[in-house]
Amino acid sequence: MEQETNRGAGGRILISLAALVVIIAGMRAASSLLVPFLLAMFIAVLIAPPLSWLQRKGVPGLLATLLVIAAFVLAMFLLALLVGGSIDAFTQNFPLYQTRLQMHTTVLLQWLNEQGVSISRQFVTQYLDPAKAMKLVSSILSGMGGILTNSFLILITVVFLLLEASSLPSKWRAAFRQPEKSLRQLSTITNDINQYMGIKTLTSLATGISITLCLWLVGVDFPVLWGTLAFLFNFVPNIGSIIAAIPAVLLALIQLDAPSALLVVLVYVVVNVIIGTFLEPRFMGRGLGLSTLVVFLSLVFWGWVLGPVGMLLSVPLTITAKIALDNNVHTRWIAILLGPRVGSAGDA
Repeated sequence: MEQETNRGAGGRILISLAALVVIIAGMRAASSLLVPFLLAMFIAVLIAPPLSWLQRKGVPGLLATLLVIAAFVLAMFLLALLVGGSIDAFTQNFPLYQTRLQMHTTVLLQWLNEQGVSISRQFVTQYLDPAKAMKLVSSILSGMGGILTNSFLILITVVFLLLEASSLPSKWRAAFRQPEKSLRQLSTITNDINQYMGIKTLTSLATGISITLCLWLVGVDFPVLWGTLAFLFNFVPNIGSIIAAIPAVLLALIQLDAPSALLVVLVYVVVNVIIGTFLEPRFMGRGLGLSTLVVFLSLVFWGWVLGPVGMLLSVPLTITAKIALDNNVHTRWIAILLGPRVGSAGDA
Protein backbone atom coordinates (compact mmCIF):
# COMPACT_ATOMS: atom_id res chain seq x y z
CA MET A 1 0.00 0.00 0.00
CA GLU A 2 2.78 2.39 0.95
CA GLN A 3 4.65 1.49 -2.25
CA GLU A 4 1.57 2.29 -4.35
CA THR A 5 1.21 5.63 -2.54
CA ASN A 6 4.84 6.50 -3.30
CA ARG A 7 4.32 5.56 -6.95
CA GLY A 8 1.23 7.78 -7.08
CA ALA A 9 3.14 10.69 -5.56
CA GLY A 10 6.02 10.16 -7.99
CA GLY A 11 3.59 10.06 -10.91
CA ARG A 12 1.99 13.32 -9.82
CA ILE A 13 5.40 14.97 -9.60
CA LEU A 14 6.33 13.78 -13.09
CA ILE A 15 3.01 15.00 -14.50
CA SER A 16 3.49 18.41 -12.84
CA LEU A 17 7.03 18.70 -14.24
CA ALA A 18 5.81 17.72 -17.72
CA ALA A 19 3.03 20.32 -17.51
CA LEU A 20 5.59 22.94 -16.44
CA VAL A 21 7.81 22.12 -19.44
CA VAL A 22 4.81 22.43 -21.79
CA ILE A 23 3.86 25.80 -20.27
CA ILE A 24 7.42 27.15 -20.60
CA ALA A 25 7.66 25.94 -24.19
CA GLY A 26 4.31 27.57 -24.94
CA MET A 27 5.46 30.87 -23.39
CA ARG A 28 8.64 30.84 -25.48
CA ALA A 29 6.70 30.08 -28.67
CA ALA A 30 4.19 32.84 -27.94
CA SER A 31 6.76 35.40 -26.75
CA SER A 32 5.85 37.84 -29.52
CA LEU A 33 2.33 38.05 -28.06
CA LEU A 34 3.29 37.61 -24.42
CA VAL A 35 5.94 40.36 -24.23
CA PRO A 36 3.59 43.27 -25.16
CA PHE A 37 1.00 41.98 -22.67
CA LEU A 38 3.56 41.69 -19.85
CA LEU A 39 4.89 45.16 -20.67
CA ALA A 40 1.34 46.49 -20.52
CA MET A 41 0.87 44.90 -17.07
CA PHE A 42 4.24 46.31 -15.98
CA ILE A 43 3.22 49.83 -17.10
CA ALA A 44 -0.25 49.49 -15.53
CA VAL A 45 1.32 48.63 -12.16
CA LEU A 46 3.66 51.64 -12.45
CA ILE A 47 0.89 54.15 -13.12
CA ALA A 48 -1.71 52.61 -10.78
CA PRO A 49 -0.61 54.64 -7.68
CA PRO A 50 -1.07 58.09 -9.33
CA LEU A 51 -4.39 56.86 -10.73
CA SER A 52 -5.55 55.88 -7.23
CA TRP A 53 -4.38 59.24 -5.88
CA LEU A 54 -6.47 61.13 -8.48
CA GLN A 55 -9.51 59.00 -7.69
CA ARG A 56 -9.12 59.68 -3.95
CA LYS A 57 -9.10 63.40 -4.81
CA GLY A 58 -12.54 63.00 -6.38
CA VAL A 59 -11.58 62.76 -10.07
CA PRO A 60 -13.94 60.38 -11.94
CA GLY A 61 -12.40 57.01 -12.83
CA LEU A 62 -12.46 57.40 -16.63
CA LEU A 63 -11.10 60.97 -16.52
CA ALA A 64 -8.36 59.97 -14.05
CA THR A 65 -7.36 57.09 -16.33
CA LEU A 66 -7.20 59.38 -19.37
CA LEU A 67 -5.13 61.97 -17.47
CA VAL A 68 -2.62 59.38 -16.25
CA ILE A 69 -2.37 57.77 -19.69
CA ALA A 70 -1.88 61.19 -21.33
CA ALA A 71 0.93 62.04 -18.89
CA PHE A 72 2.56 58.67 -19.49
CA VAL A 73 2.32 59.02 -23.29
CA LEU A 74 3.83 62.52 -23.11
CA ALA A 75 6.72 61.26 -20.98
CA MET A 76 7.36 58.35 -23.34
CA PHE A 77 7.20 60.67 -26.37
CA LEU A 78 9.79 63.01 -24.88
CA LEU A 79 12.00 60.06 -23.93
CA ALA A 80 11.69 58.63 -27.46
CA LEU A 81 12.79 61.97 -28.91
CA LEU A 82 15.84 61.99 -26.65
CA VAL A 83 16.80 58.32 -26.93
CA GLY A 84 15.63 57.44 -30.45
CA GLY A 85 18.30 59.53 -32.19
CA SER A 86 20.99 58.15 -29.86
CA ILE A 87 19.97 54.57 -30.68
CA ASP A 88 20.17 55.27 -34.43
CA ALA A 89 23.53 57.01 -34.13
CA PHE A 90 24.95 54.26 -31.92
CA THR A 91 23.72 51.57 -34.33
CA GLN A 92 25.31 53.36 -37.29
CA ASN A 93 28.63 53.83 -35.48
CA PHE A 94 28.64 50.33 -33.99
CA PRO A 95 30.98 48.80 -36.66
CA LEU A 96 33.45 51.64 -36.06
CA TYR A 97 33.31 51.13 -32.28
CA GLN A 98 33.80 47.40 -32.75
CA THR A 99 36.88 47.96 -34.94
CA ARG A 100 38.41 50.39 -32.45
CA LEU A 101 37.72 48.00 -29.61
CA GLN A 102 39.51 45.19 -31.44
CA MET A 103 42.48 47.54 -31.97
CA HIS A 104 42.61 48.29 -28.24
CA THR A 105 42.44 44.57 -27.52
CA THR A 106 45.37 43.93 -29.87
CA VAL A 107 47.45 46.66 -28.19
CA LEU A 108 46.65 45.23 -24.76
CA LEU A 109 47.67 41.70 -25.83
CA GLN A 110 50.97 43.01 -27.23
CA TRP A 111 51.68 44.85 -23.99
CA LEU A 112 50.91 41.74 -21.93
CA ASN A 113 53.20 39.63 -24.13
CA GLU A 114 55.99 42.17 -23.58
CA GLN A 115 55.45 41.83 -19.84
CA GLY A 116 55.80 38.06 -20.08
CA VAL A 117 52.08 37.25 -19.87
CA SER A 118 51.26 35.11 -22.88
CA ILE A 119 47.59 35.05 -23.91
CA SER A 120 46.56 33.76 -27.31
CA ARG A 121 44.32 35.97 -29.42
CA GLN A 122 42.12 32.95 -30.16
CA PHE A 123 41.42 32.54 -26.44
CA VAL A 124 40.52 36.23 -26.09
CA THR A 125 38.29 36.13 -29.18
CA GLN A 126 36.47 33.04 -27.96
CA TYR A 127 36.07 33.76 -24.25
CA LEU A 128 37.06 37.35 -23.37
CA ASP A 129 36.07 39.36 -26.43
CA PRO A 130 34.78 42.77 -25.20
CA ALA A 131 33.01 43.29 -28.52
CA LYS A 132 30.52 40.60 -27.49
CA ALA A 133 29.36 42.88 -24.67
CA MET A 134 28.70 45.65 -27.20
CA LYS A 135 26.81 43.15 -29.38
CA LEU A 136 24.66 42.20 -26.38
CA VAL A 137 23.79 45.86 -25.77
CA SER A 138 23.06 46.35 -29.45
CA SER A 139 20.68 43.37 -29.45
CA ILE A 140 18.93 44.67 -26.31
CA LEU A 141 18.47 48.11 -27.88
CA SER A 142 17.17 46.48 -31.06
CA GLY A 143 14.71 44.43 -29.01
CA MET A 144 13.48 47.55 -27.24
CA GLY A 145 13.15 49.31 -30.58
CA GLY A 146 11.06 46.42 -31.88
CA ILE A 147 8.71 46.80 -28.93
CA LEU A 148 7.97 50.37 -30.05
CA THR A 149 6.23 48.93 -33.11
CA ASN A 150 3.66 47.44 -30.72
CA SER A 151 3.32 50.65 -28.69
CA PHE A 152 -0.30 51.26 -29.74
CA LEU A 153 -1.31 47.71 -28.76
CA ILE A 154 0.49 48.09 -25.42
CA LEU A 155 -1.19 51.44 -24.75
CA ILE A 156 -4.68 50.12 -25.49
CA THR A 157 -4.02 47.09 -23.26
CA VAL A 158 -2.91 49.38 -20.42
CA VAL A 159 -6.12 51.41 -20.71
CA PHE A 160 -8.30 48.28 -20.58
CA LEU A 161 -6.31 46.88 -17.63
CA LEU A 162 -6.78 50.07 -15.63
CA LEU A 163 -10.49 50.25 -16.44
CA GLU A 164 -10.96 46.57 -15.56
CA ALA A 165 -9.08 46.94 -12.27
CA SER A 166 -11.72 49.34 -10.90
CA SER A 167 -14.52 46.80 -11.41
CA LEU A 168 -12.56 43.74 -10.23
CA PRO A 169 -13.67 43.84 -6.53
CA SER A 170 -17.39 43.88 -7.44
CA LYS A 171 -16.90 41.04 -9.94
CA TRP A 172 -14.92 39.08 -7.33
CA ARG A 173 -17.73 39.44 -4.78
CA ALA A 174 -20.32 38.35 -7.34
CA ALA A 175 -18.28 35.32 -8.44
CA PHE A 176 -17.48 33.79 -5.02
CA ARG A 177 -19.62 32.97 -1.97
CA GLN A 178 -17.07 34.10 0.64
CA PRO A 179 -14.87 36.53 -1.26
CA GLU A 180 -13.67 38.83 1.53
CA LYS A 181 -10.72 36.70 2.72
CA SER A 182 -9.36 36.11 -0.80
CA LEU A 183 -10.10 39.74 -1.69
CA ARG A 184 -8.05 40.95 1.29
CA GLN A 185 -5.25 38.62 0.27
CA LEU A 186 -5.39 39.90 -3.31
CA SER A 187 -5.37 43.49 -2.02
CA THR A 188 -2.30 42.76 0.11
CA ILE A 189 -0.47 41.21 -2.84
CA THR A 190 -1.37 44.17 -5.06
CA ASN A 191 -0.26 46.71 -2.44
CA ASP A 192 3.08 44.92 -1.94
CA ILE A 193 3.70 44.81 -5.69
CA ASN A 194 2.78 48.51 -6.05
CA GLN A 195 5.08 49.38 -3.15
CA TYR A 196 7.98 47.46 -4.64
CA MET A 197 7.48 48.82 -8.16
CA GLY A 198 6.96 52.40 -6.94
CA ILE A 199 10.13 52.47 -4.84
CA LYS A 200 12.12 50.63 -7.51
CA THR A 201 10.97 53.07 -10.19
CA LEU A 202 11.97 56.11 -8.13
CA THR A 203 15.41 54.69 -7.27
CA SER A 204 15.92 53.60 -10.89
CA LEU A 205 14.98 57.09 -12.06
CA ALA A 206 17.48 58.60 -9.63
CA THR A 207 20.13 56.17 -10.90
CA GLY A 208 19.42 57.00 -14.56
CA ILE A 209 19.50 60.78 -14.01
CA SER A 210 22.72 60.57 -11.97
CA ILE A 211 24.45 58.41 -14.59
CA THR A 212 23.30 60.71 -17.42
CA LEU A 213 24.64 63.86 -15.73
CA CYS A 214 27.96 62.25 -14.76
CA LEU A 215 28.60 60.81 -18.24
CA TRP A 216 27.70 64.17 -19.80
CA LEU A 217 30.27 65.87 -17.55
CA VAL A 218 32.91 63.25 -18.44
CA GLY A 219 32.18 63.73 -22.16
CA VAL A 220 31.00 60.24 -23.13
CA ASP A 221 28.80 60.08 -26.24
CA PHE A 222 25.05 59.37 -25.87
CA PRO A 223 24.80 60.02 -22.10
CA VAL A 224 20.97 59.97 -22.22
CA LEU A 225 21.05 56.53 -23.85
CA TRP A 226 23.32 55.08 -21.16
CA GLY A 227 21.28 56.78 -18.43
CA THR A 228 18.12 55.20 -19.85
CA LEU A 229 19.87 51.83 -19.95
CA ALA A 230 20.93 52.30 -16.31
CA PHE A 231 17.31 53.15 -15.41
CA LEU A 232 15.99 50.01 -17.11
CA PHE A 233 18.63 47.61 -15.78
CA ASN A 234 18.33 48.97 -12.24
CA PHE A 235 15.20 46.79 -12.09
CA VAL A 236 17.68 43.87 -12.20
CA PRO A 237 19.59 44.27 -8.89
CA ASN A 238 23.27 43.39 -8.51
CA ILE A 239 23.78 42.07 -12.05
CA GLY A 240 21.87 44.80 -13.87
CA SER A 241 24.20 47.62 -12.84
CA ILE A 242 27.18 45.66 -14.20
CA ILE A 243 25.45 45.00 -17.55
CA ALA A 244 24.43 48.67 -17.84
CA ALA A 245 27.97 49.89 -17.07
CA ILE A 246 29.85 47.75 -19.62
CA PRO A 247 28.90 49.64 -22.83
CA ALA A 248 29.50 53.08 -21.28
CA VAL A 249 32.91 52.01 -19.94
CA LEU A 250 33.94 50.49 -23.27
CA LEU A 251 32.72 53.57 -25.16
CA ALA A 252 34.70 55.85 -22.81
CA LEU A 253 37.79 53.73 -23.50
CA ILE A 254 37.24 53.88 -27.28
CA GLN A 255 36.19 57.52 -27.50
CA LEU A 256 38.41 59.06 -24.80
CA ASP A 257 41.15 57.18 -22.93
CA ALA A 258 41.82 54.69 -20.15
CA PRO A 259 41.64 57.23 -17.26
CA SER A 260 38.23 58.37 -18.50
CA ALA A 261 37.05 54.74 -18.62
CA LEU A 262 38.23 54.26 -15.01
CA LEU A 263 36.38 57.44 -14.05
CA VAL A 264 33.20 56.04 -15.62
CA VAL A 265 33.67 52.82 -13.64
CA LEU A 266 34.02 54.92 -10.46
CA VAL A 267 30.83 56.84 -11.36
CA TYR A 268 28.79 53.65 -11.73
CA VAL A 269 30.20 52.18 -8.52
CA VAL A 270 29.51 55.30 -6.44
CA VAL A 271 25.98 55.84 -7.81
CA ASN A 272 24.95 52.21 -7.39
CA VAL A 273 26.48 51.92 -3.90
CA ILE A 274 24.77 55.09 -2.65
CA ILE A 275 21.36 54.32 -4.17
CA GLY A 276 21.38 50.51 -4.18
CA THR A 277 23.10 49.87 -0.87
CA PHE A 278 21.98 52.76 1.35
CA LEU A 279 18.86 54.48 0.00
CA GLU A 280 16.90 51.64 -1.58
CA PRO A 281 16.98 49.08 1.29
CA ARG A 282 15.98 51.84 3.71
CA PHE A 283 12.69 52.44 1.89
CA MET A 284 12.15 48.96 0.45
CA GLY A 285 11.99 47.21 3.80
CA ARG A 286 12.33 43.53 4.54
CA GLY A 287 10.71 40.72 2.65
CA LEU A 288 10.82 42.24 -0.82
CA GLY A 289 14.28 41.04 -1.80
CA LEU A 290 15.67 38.18 -3.85
CA SER A 291 18.88 36.25 -3.38
CA THR A 292 21.67 36.99 -5.83
CA LEU A 293 21.47 33.45 -7.23
CA VAL A 294 17.73 33.79 -7.87
CA VAL A 295 18.32 37.15 -9.59
CA PHE A 296 20.89 35.58 -11.91
CA LEU A 297 18.78 32.51 -12.66
CA SER A 298 15.66 34.62 -13.31
CA LEU A 299 17.69 36.84 -15.66
CA VAL A 300 18.86 33.81 -17.65
CA PHE A 301 15.47 32.07 -17.61
CA TRP A 302 13.26 35.01 -18.59
CA GLY A 303 15.85 36.19 -21.11
CA TRP A 304 15.73 32.76 -22.75
CA VAL A 305 11.92 32.60 -22.69
CA LEU A 306 11.05 36.18 -23.68
CA GLY A 307 14.21 37.54 -25.27
CA PRO A 308 16.01 40.82 -24.35
CA VAL A 309 12.87 42.40 -22.89
CA GLY A 310 12.49 39.35 -20.63
CA MET A 311 15.83 40.25 -19.04
CA LEU A 312 14.43 43.65 -18.04
CA LEU A 313 11.20 42.13 -16.73
CA SER A 314 12.88 39.15 -15.05
CA VAL A 315 13.09 40.50 -11.51
CA PRO A 316 9.66 42.23 -11.48
CA LEU A 317 8.10 38.96 -12.67
CA THR A 318 9.99 36.92 -10.07
CA ILE A 319 9.25 39.41 -7.30
CA THR A 320 5.55 39.25 -8.19
CA ALA A 321 5.63 35.45 -7.90
CA LYS A 322 7.52 35.71 -4.59
CA ILE A 323 4.99 38.16 -3.11
CA ALA A 324 2.11 35.89 -4.16
CA LEU A 325 3.84 32.86 -2.64
CA ASP A 326 4.61 34.76 0.57
CA ASN A 327 0.92 35.57 1.11
CA ASN A 328 -0.05 31.88 1.19
CA VAL A 329 0.73 29.83 4.29
CA HIS A 330 1.34 26.65 2.26
CA THR A 331 3.81 28.28 -0.18
CA ARG A 332 5.57 30.74 2.15
CA TRP A 333 8.56 28.40 2.45
CA ILE A 334 9.23 28.84 -1.29
CA ALA A 335 9.20 32.63 -0.88
CA ILE A 336 11.72 32.33 1.97
CA LEU A 337 14.03 30.23 -0.23
CA LEU A 338 13.78 32.80 -3.04
CA GLY A 339 14.61 35.70 -0.74
CA PRO A 340 17.92 36.94 0.66
CA ARG A 341 19.41 35.45 3.77
CA VAL A 342 17.14 35.52 6.79
CA GLY A 343 17.46 38.68 8.84
CA SER A 344 18.87 40.85 6.01
CA ALA A 345 17.24 43.73 4.23
CA GLY A 346 15.87 43.22 0.78
CA ASP A 347 18.47 43.13 -1.94
CA ALA A 348 16.08 44.15 -4.62
